[in-house]
Amino acid sequence: MLRVLWLFAALDAVLLLDTGMLFPRESSSRELKELNGLWAFRADRSPNRNQGFESAWYKSRLAETGPVIDMPVPASYNDITQDPTLRDFIGWVWYEREVTVPTRWITDDGLRVVLRVGSAHYYSVVWVNGVKVTEHEGGHLPFEAEIGTLLRKDPTMPCRITIAVNNTLDLHTLPPGTIQYMTDRTRYPAGFFVQNTNFDFFNYAGIHRPVLLYTTPKAYVDDITVVTDFLDDTGLVRYGVSVKGTTSATMKVTLMDKGGHCIVSSNQASGMLKVPNVNLWWPYLMHENPGYLYSLEVRLKASDASSTSEDVYTLPVGIRTVNVSSTQFFINNKPFYFHGVNKHEDADIRGKGLDWPLIVKDFNLMKWLGANSFRTSHYPYAEEILQMCDRHGIVVIDESPGVGIKDIRSFGNASLTHHLAVMDELVRRDKNHPSVVMWSVANEPAAEMPPAENYFKTLIKHTKALDPTRPVTYITDSNFSRDKGAPFVDVICVNSYFSWYHDPGHVEVIPLQLNTQFEDWYGKYKKPIIQSEYGADVVPGLHNDPPVMFTEEYQKVVLQQYHGVFDQKRKKYVIGELIWNFADFMTTQGEPEL
Repeated sequence: MLRVLWLFAALDAVLLLDTGMLFPRESSSRELKELNGLWAFRADRSPNRNQGFESAWYKSRLAETGPVIDMPVPASYNDITQDPTLRDFIGWVWYEREVTVPTRWITDDGLRVVLRVGSAHYYSVVWVNGVKVTEHEGGHLPFEAEIGTLLRKDPTMPCRITIAVNNTLDLHTLPPGTIQYMTDRTRYPAGFFVQNTNFDFFNYAGIHRPVLLYTTPKAYVDDITVVTDFLDDTGLVRYGVSVKGTTSATMKVTLMDKGGHCIVSSNQASGMLKVPNVNLWWPYLMHENPGYLYSLEVRLKASDASSTSEDVYTLPVGIRTVNVSSTQFFINNKPFYFHGVNKHEDADIRGKGLDWPLIVKDFNLMKWLGANSFRTSHYPYAEEILQMCDRHGIVVIDESPGVGIKDIRSFGNASLTHHLAVMDELVRRDKNHPSVVMWSVANEPAAEMPPAENYFKTLIKHTKALDPTRPVTYITDSNFSRDKGAPFVDVICVNSYFSWYHDPGHVEVIPLQLNTQFEDWYGKYKKPIIQSEYGADVVPGLHNDPPVMFTEEYQKVVLQQYHGVFDQKRKKYVIGELIWNFADFMTTQGEPEL
């Protein structure tokens, strides 16, 4: 009984957000029209980067405002052309595409037509036929707007979509940054400025994930939340369905197995579904049948004086539990060890643009390596990637874009307010993924600064209130005795690069220093520890014996020294190791780090 009551309380907490962001899926009531492909593109190269707004480029075809080029969507714009000034461009860029909308979408005023952008970096403003429909702050997360009413005002007009995107980072964005103007006229031309950041990956920009139109009936399923548990061989699925567009409707909720057979159903908008002989969701290499997913089908019927409509949405559901003790991490009450990697959404030419061949190749490589997990360093990855993780049983530490928070001014109220909003969006989007087992609110912040204590106390408390079913952490490289946020996390995640950034070349000190690191952190906080980054850079094909830095032999010895300590400490309180990095990624230009 207590477990059932906890499930209800946990679901109520996750339902705190007042609107949903369900991944668009086709059904008998919903249609999709992808807008991927070539868009017209123009960078605003005016000195203040504001000519597009001053001249209202959104009011006419973009080609009528000046020269445009072809730009693929989804993709970063940086590496598409041969123009070096566009590769490092900072400011507003403009995208446009004209779309033919199916006639029935326009004539049927019982349909909602929604424009959705999977993500754009960093600040976006969207117009349809010259009318602003939405704006969004932050990359890596989706945003959308209902545009059916606007389209019906003049059904003869084509649907012209204009999206302005600005990649400028300031002290209050996530990630933060600063703009530095160079005023020495003997060295720099007038107006010359650079974007400074405190992270090492390239600041790719543009529309990075699919843009699409989709439809729903006026009365529609706005959100679904599931919280799962099990007792013996019975699965427990506590669900809640949020409905918009009607105050009077009937509903049928059906849970189906992988074969499409009905297991259990309900006619209530919220409740508990009991699943006999449950197939639990297990991680890769932890079970002979990893990544088992049920399907939760919701059928909503609504009627008014003139018509009846039905909305159908199906959500994949994995039944599993996550728990943490002072020494272990449990999935389905079994100890789980994170044997994985850190990644980046990054590839040649397309930058951070969603790329299915690359995604599938990465998953095949990870499973070939024997990896069971990864961290979405250092920002939320595409929903499509998390869906792959769900299906393949790859465990995910889901990280916010809170990387490079090094300036004390980035711990103020404006930054915290935005960070809280980003966590709202992240939890709202990813709460139902069984692969997501932990939230990471930041990577390597200046956690020793005095304001960090209240900042992370508030941020972590807020995230736990949004989702009490998952542990919360952030990734630290601070000294254990000065870290202001560590008391509030559930799992300690530590980055360290012994014999690389410290004592370069002296691999013999790794066991001692790594052991001391673990003992210090566990001795003070009594929480399980993940080595969230470790490794050594290498130039492929470079060899030397005895090993020296940047050779393959040196990298091998560094990893062997780390692994020996991991093998001992995992018997006590170390619960994972995530190597840096899974694959090469683009960085900013500069002198190499040592």
